[in-house]
Amino acid sequence: MKKIVLPLLTSAVLMAGGYKIPETSLNAVALSAANVAHSQGADAAYYNPANMAFMKDENILEVDLMYIGLGKINYQGSYTNSFGSTTAGHEIDTQKENFLVPSLNYVSGDVNGAHFGLSIVSSAGLSKRWNSAPAVYSAEEFTLKTVEVNPTVALRVGDKLAVAVGIRGVYADGVVKSTSPIASRDMEGDSIDFGYNLALSYKPTPELDLALTYRSKIDLTIDGDATLFYQDVTNSFGGGIGTAYSSSSEAEVSVPIPALLNIAVAYTFPTATTLEFVYERNFWHSYSELDFNYGSSVNPVTNYVFGKPVSKNWKDTNAFRFGITQELDKLTIMGGVVFDQSPIPDSTLSFELPDSNSVSISLGTRYQINEKLSAGVAALYSIREDRRVSNDTLEGEFTDADVLIVSAGLEYKF
Repeated sequence: MKKIVLPLLTSAVLMAGGYKIPETSLNAVALSAANVAHSQGADAAYYNPANMAFMKDENILEVDLMYIGLGKINYQGSYTNSFGSTTAGHEIDTQKENFLVPSLNYVSGDVNGAHFGLSIVSSAGLSKRWNSAPAVYSAEEFTLKTVEVNPTVALRVGDKLAVAVGIRGVYADGVVKSTSPIASRDMEGDSIDFGYNLALSYKPTPELDLALTYRSKIDLTIDGDATLFYQDVTNSFGGGIGTAYSSSSEAEVSVPIPALLNIAVAYTFPTATTLEFVYERNFWHSYSELDFNYGSSVNPVTNYVFGKPVSKNWKDTNAFRFGITQELDKLTIMGGVVFDQSPIPDSTLSFELPDSNSVSISLGTRYQINEKLSAGVAALYSIREDRRVSNDTLEGEFTDADVLIVSAGLEYKF
């Protein structure tokens, strides 16, 4: 299995709808990621690099550290296994999760009419760990960690229009573990995959900002090793009742970071108050199935048991983001709210990712220490709906899936 050492602690979290992470900077946490049209700091390199072309001829560097706390998700209900046997009365919890996730954003001064940016963030992640049956049968651990390196360049087209383009390089690391009385799977792998992003900013008046940004889909082609075990309790494969089959093999699986479209508008009033609205479209339909592929050394029986594609059939979703920024003398106060949809249909909802619609509220502040240095803190609380599920495997309800994010950052101009 490939091993790569990175200078960042990667994240493994369940955040917004699906497993994307929209809040990767101080301002993004404070504004519920409604910082696209009016982004003016170093994180413009990630959220709207076209805005870099309108910024002053100076270098801006920002470093952030984000805490993410996930409570214990509770499941109450029944479970039906692959043999059609149902057990009822289950009440189980996931493990509590706590993470520290750093990020870095940089915007250059003018370089022959262009501005260059660099962002190092975690744009997607997932961690769900269960200790109890029946969840451990399929999701003892499902973890996805990512680090995205995103260089960008922006150019002005006249006085009011700017465009930008960037390359997305994503390192991903994944772990899949499941354990039942008759079967187990333990897989680890990683990958490096690429995509691109585009941005356009239009400023028809000094007060009005319009923006359009697009981030391409990236298929994470995770490649590693797997250890598989299956005990045949029905003599389905002709080896005799109780025959055990095991394999160690190369393994690969592909999961998408979906394409993302943002349409944003911001207006700044004479009171130095800025309101921003962002419509976000997430193209989750690209996640149609989860398909594990194993190498030639895998046992045919374990390959048959674990190699079947698992239907996902996720749907495209919308998020609606609202942000407000009030600039004072040396203090900037920010707040936001976001309404986010889950892409997972009831038919494929499972222990791996018990997702639901959410409403998040946020608040933050930034203080200008001197001409070059500013510091700030922000917090976001995501309130996730309780979700009832009724499909071939689960009949019950997931609750207590709220998320807390706290971010602190320093920005330096030179």
